[in-house]
Amino acid sequence: MIEIRKMELCDTRAVAKVEKTCFSNNPWSEQAFINEMNNELTVYYVAVDNGKIVGYAGFWNVSGEGDITNVAVIPEYRQQGIASKLIKKITDSARALGLSSITLEVRKSNTVAQNLYKKFGFSVVGERKRYYSDREDALLMTLLMD
Repeated sequence: MIEIRKMELCDTRAVAKVEKTCFSNNPWSEQAFINEMNNELTVYYVAVDNGKIVGYAGFWNVSGEGDITNVAVIPEYRQQGIASKLIKKITDSARALGLSSITLEVRKSNTVAQNLYKKFGFSVVGERKRYYSDREDALLMTLLMD
C-alpha cells in the first residue's frame, strides 16, 4: 500500500536518489532538497512503499499561487496511480491554502505527463522555448482553483 505523506528533512537523501533515477539530465542534488525543506514557501510530499520512497512531488506557494517544481516516480512503480495520488495531494493542499492557481512546466515531448495533468484540470496556457538544459521546449500548464 502506497502512503503519501509530507516530506521530512530526513527524506532528502532518498528523494535525491529518486530525482537522479527519474531525471538523469541535470538532476537536483540532495542539498537542493535540503534547501527546499528549509524554505517556508515550499510544500513537498513523498510516496512511500513499505518504508521505501518511490516518488515525490512539490510546489512553491508564492503570492497566493502555486508552482509545481517536480513530480517523479521511479520507473518500476509507474503506471500504478502514484503520480495521480501525488498530484491530488498537491491540488488538495493548494485548495486548503486558498491558492488561486497552480502552474507547472512539462516537456513538450512528455505526453504521458501532460495527459495526467489534464486529468486534474490543468490546461496548456503557453510555451517556454528552449526551457530545459537540453533546449527542449516546455508547455506551461495551469489549473485555476475553485
